Amino acid sequence: MDNQEKKNSLIKEWLHKGERDLDTARLTLDNRPEYTDIICYHCQQAVEKYLKAYLVYLDTPFEKKHDLDYLIDLIVENDKDIEQFYDFVETLSGYAVEIRYPDDWSEPSIEEAKGAYEIALNIKGYIVRIIDIK
Repeated sequence: MDNQEKKNSLIKEWLHKGERDLDTARLTLDNRPEYTDIICYHCQQAVEKYLKAYLVYLDTPFEKKHDLDYLIDLIVENDKDIEQFYDFVETLSGYAVEIRYPDDWSEPSIEEAKGAYEIALNIKGYIVRIIDIK
């Protein structure tokens, strides 16, 4: 397997994992919409994985972080249009860690969970249109 094949394989793996998170969010929305924390968490996870696939596509190294702003900052160096998603990833960022633990964090509403899912779908759509791997 040459370097391009290895790169494409890694991109596909990130996309696959992102798709699994997005599918989990969709299944939960359809069957247990009151599980808003789980939906929002998987939307954040999906976006993180799609952004990492894009970074591999761009040959941009990245640290093992769960910070969506950090990932977009790295992408902006090659794709200024990704800036349109900063506000959206800000919404998702709180769902990475805080939402999974009991404390002062409040449960997202069903509307917020649906919004998180739409954000994830939009970012996925943007990235998969650019990454064209068969």
